[in-house]
Amino acid sequence: MPSHVSADHPAAQPPGRGSVEALISQTRRLKGDVDAVRRDTRSDGSDPQERWQRALYDLALHQLNDLDEHLAQLRDGPAPLSAASDDGETPAELRPEPAGVPRGSLLSRVGSAEWNLLTDEAGWSGELYQILGRDPATPALTLDELPSLVLDEDRPRLTTMVTDCLVDARPIDGEFRVVRPDGRVRTVHMMGEPVLGGDGSTASMWAVLRDVSELRRSQHTVRESRDSLQLHRRQTRAEQRLAVELQEAVLPSGRGALRLPHRGPGTLELAARHLPSGNDTLLGGDWYDALELSDGDTLLSVGDLTGHGVGVTSGMTMLLGAVRGMAMAGAQPGHLMSLLNQLLDATVQPALGSAVCCRYRPATRTLTWAQAGHPAPLLYRDGTGCVLSAPDGVLLGATSGAGYGQAELTLEPGDLLLLHTDGLVPGHSGADSLDRLLGLAPRFGTAGTAQDCVRAVVEEFGENGREDEACVLIAMVSEQVSE
Repeated sequence: MPSHVSADHPAAQPPGRGSVEALISQTRRLKGDVDAVRRDTRSDGSDPQERWQRALYDLALHQLNDLDEHLAQLRDGPAPLSAASDDGETPAELRPEPAGVPRGSLLSRVGSAEWNLLTDEAGWSGELYQILGRDPATPALTLDELPSLVLDEDRPRLTTMVTDCLVDARPIDGEFRVVRPDGRVRTVHMMGEPVLGGDGSTASMWAVLRDVSELRRSQHTVRESRDSLQLHRRQTRAEQRLAVELQEAVLPSGRGALRLPHRGPGTLELAARHLPSGNDTLLGGDWYDALELSDGDTLLSVGDLTGHGVGVTSGMTMLLGAVRGMAMAGAQPGHLMSLLNQLLDATVQPALGSAVCCRYRPATRTLTWAQAGHPAPLLYRDGTGCVLSAPDGVLLGATSGAGYGQAELTLEPGDLLLLHTDGLVPGHSGADSLDRLLGLAPRFGTAGTAQDCVRAVVEEFGENGREDEACVLIAMVSEQVSE
């Protein structure tokens, strides 16, 4: 752009062609790398963070395309600004875009103009006519006429920029919106400087005008997606806090032994632990519970409602409350599972769950239990462990009217029961996970309390870093009256 010091000031020499070509090559390599990463980032539009990332990739590519074409113009030099050629034909810069130039590319979005204040003449490039949607055969608008294209609310801004440039020799650098003849509104960024005559007065003004409508839309999309992501994160944190509070409100204390009101021969010594997932956002529907019932029996249960989030934790709270209420009302484990299945089947939001429910009678050391698609309890006796043979039972909420069997066995003093949810053994499942749990028998044999056994589980399999949360509940049959 010419210096405002003097109209006769010699133009700066362009950089060497080789150095510009190197910059163009670097820009195009970077464009290819960004585009490759963008294409590898698949998104269906449902995740706010993925939408924000996609918008940023698009904006980066948009700006790199502009940089590439700016450098190409720098290499090739500006087109002449003459309004007509000597032979009367339409000059090349005023002709329609060549077929090789895509509509909306930078070459059709950057134009230039010069306004001669001494002769009141104006000269526009062909690109500027295209940006403003005007017929190249019509005269270029003067500085006094230019505001007629501008939205009413943006005219004061344009007037201030032009006045500061012409009166105070300040460079122009600002934006305004224009209305094309077809009714479309475009955002134009204008950069310009005054050109001073020999007497120091302003002789003309030269400017570059760029259609930045697509760029501003891309930036708006980035802002919107960023705001949506921040809102999503705030909502997620709030839901997490609510889910944690719900879980802490309904689960018994999981950092120590669980105390039941009555102790005596054949009663259970209990301990449990809730083990979180390595991802703080994956708070789900795992639960454990131990409750002394009104007839002296003890209720033991563990379960897992599928999914994650505050909705699932809320569902788990409802399910656990139903387990306690029905057990207190005298429902036996098999019938209790049938009622839970009906409850989940009738909920507005469909859900699936698994559970084990045990009812223990201290006087006879009898354990009656049922399961719904859940790992069976493990029994450790005399230094060895085994899996209890499971009665029939499908996942809760999977089949309407499903029936659930129940099993019964008599425990011995010193026996140990381990109830757990999936994911207790990180990185292992099925038979492999079961073998590792049964392999704890020697350690359990030397443990003095149920809480020592829970510590052994945590030491063996870790407290953190799981893909999903898990619960473990250990019940040890007392051999003598506690003092």
